Amino acid sequence: MGKDALVEDVTPNDPAPTGNIDIDVTIGTGGVHRKLQPRHIQMIAIGGTIGTGLFVASGATIMTAGPLGSLLAFIIVGIQVWGVVTSLGEMAAFIPNSGAFNHFASRFVDDALGFTVGWNYWFQWAMTLPAELVALGIILAFWAPQVSSWIWALISVIFLFGMNALGVQGFGELEYWLSLIKVLAIIVFLIVAILVDAGAIGDRVVLGFKYWTIENAPINSAGVLSIFTAFTTAFYSYGGTELVGITAGEAANPRKSVPKAINSTFWRILLFYVSAIFMLGLIVPNNDPDLPLASGYNAATAAFTLAFKRAGLPFGADFMNAVILVAVVSAGNSSLYASTRTLISLSEDGLAPKWLGKVDKRGVPMVGLIITTLIGCIAFLGAVFGDGVVFSFLSNVLGIATLLTWVSVSITHLRFRAGLKKAGIPLSALPYRAPLHPLGDVVSIVISIIVLAGLLYLAFTTEFSVIYDSPYYIGLPIFIVLGVGYKLIKKSKVVKAEDMDFVSGYVPIDCAFAEPLSTLLTVPFCSLFSVLPDEPEEEASIAKKIANFLA
Repeated sequence: MGKDALVEDVTPNDPAPTGNIDIDVTIGTGGVHRKLQPRHIQMIAIGGTIGTGLFVASGATIMTAGPLGSLLAFIIVGIQVWGVVTSLGEMAAFIPNSGAFNHFASRFVDDALGFTVGWNYWFQWAMTLPAELVALGIILAFWAPQVSSWIWALISVIFLFGMNALGVQGFGELEYWLSLIKVLAIIVFLIVAILVDAGAIGDRVVLGFKYWTIENAPINSAGVLSIFTAFTTAFYSYGGTELVGITAGEAANPRKSVPKAINSTFWRILLFYVSAIFMLGLIVPNNDPDLPLASGYNAATAAFTLAFKRAGLPFGADFMNAVILVAVVSAGNSSLYASTRTLISLSEDGLAPKWLGKVDKRGVPMVGLIITTLIGCIAFLGAVFGDGVVFSFLSNVLGIATLLTWVSVSITHLRFRAGLKKAGIPLSALPYRAPLHPLGDVVSIVISIIVLAGLLYLAFTTEFSVIYDSPYYIGLPIFIVLGVGYKLIKKSKVVKAEDMDFVSGYVPIDCAFAEPLSTLLTVPFCSLFSVLPDEPEEEASIAKKIANFLA
């Protein structure tokens, strides 16, 4: 279905349009505005992933799994992330839709999967907000321990609500600058860590792989099972990488900006996650008494902060604390954006009440924004149970929700490609093509099954813990009940390949743009920091030139 229409719109031999394309359309996007510029999309592709999972919780993985164990967990999840993001990017660049996950699942698999993954993804981001607000209380207690954490949470939730109420441009600008700060912080950390490990600063003792030879290293004595304990943190840390798929629905030129942002995903995973965890394992021993226990998270015990202490840098802890604070605000900003856009998509597809997705003149789903913000008040429970306990519980819940979302994306993409083939639509019609298809999807599904099996085994064979085991006893059953329940009540059917719709919502905003088949290493490493300007015909300010160079 839709072959002639798409072939007519997309002709790879035609020249791509030039100049800045800033089109404010609402076709197939639930009334939201296409106001996100290429630089926003590219920085969101980076910034949506760097948060408290990496900055705060990563130290616990080194303690429980060992330096090599935690590294392996982040590498394995990173491989899955790359497969998921490239698959999602292919679909999102082809049919830009705000809140793409459930829409594509309904369109190419089954309404039951669309309903389940949509509400699961909304829950994932709605729970991210209180998790980040709890982390905020932990961080600010470093400077003002006498102030109750709920006060900081209240101030932050009001600020984030206001920024998102301004519209997508307010979200895009805030996320751009916050992401830029996080990227610079990671680069500074890597430089400092290399100098500490080489004995150039700090105690001036060459460490090398010294901490990989101590007790419970490089892998914890529990063996392979210990690696599984690091997976939930890894999933939570990487959560948000897929955000670029949602932003496609509000991108000024998604067929050009989305592929460019996704193309460098491999290098970003390697630099910002794998390299960071590797260096942490070299300079912070897994038996360090300052590493956090489940209920002991605080800014002083964040592994990144410990690394700066090792360097002996003045105000190192204050610097890292400030960076973590930026990461928290950024993640909270993204959580409100992603959750509200998912509600729009759910309401558009008839999987949620229409009033949840209704937008105002600024393209903001105000009712959904208010409801999601109120859920953020769960963070106030930190004042009762302790911020560290609440943060640990929420991060584990979010890890499982992220895993379920990603495996659903992979299944959906396999069906999407089957539909394209059945409809006779050439791959040249795709603005972006996922490399190594179908291997990326298959590997993602296999990783999900193995990880989930290992986590369930640990949950059932060890002493029950509310913090660690509840997500497995609750999250997975609810996901299954939602899908099966919807299918039984609504009698939904699996969409046949020949019945798939590839025309509705297809907006040819740069219909002639089509890149050749991407491969793993086609994008030069230096393109990590390339940013497309918003208005290339106007001379950028000095500040923007500096920002574009660094980003």
